Amino acid sequence: MKAGSIVTLAISGVVVLGAALWGLPQYGVWQQELAGRAELVRAEQNRRIAVLEAQARLEAEELNAAAEVARAHGVAEANAIVAEGLGGPEGYLRYLWIQSLGENGQDVIYIPTEAGLPILEATRHVAQ
Repeated sequence: MKAGSIVTLAISGVVVLGAALWGLPQYGVWQQELAGRAELVRAEQNRRIAVLEAQARLEAEELNAAAEVARAHGVAEANAIVAEGLGGPEGYLRYLWIQSLGENGQDVIYIPTEAGLPILEATRHVAQ
């Protein structure tokens, strides 16, 4: 090899080594900056997702509340119509009581008399 080519090769090697020594830290800084930006974008996206989920839950609860209010109004209106048709609240309560008689599973219904004792039970405690 000629001495000129060795010097050129050595200078080229020093230039490449110098560029690597300068460029590698710059590349590391650039890479960290990109990683930081990516993390920031991920955090902002996660925050947006959390906000949208919270808004969706709020809207769902508001709609559920509105449905519950509408159902309560419907029940109240139905109760008022039935009560009015049965002669007022007392008639409606009597109707509900009669409806519940068959649901309690009892076969015997006692009806009190003027003494407050059922007719069928009046003679049970009489000494014989």
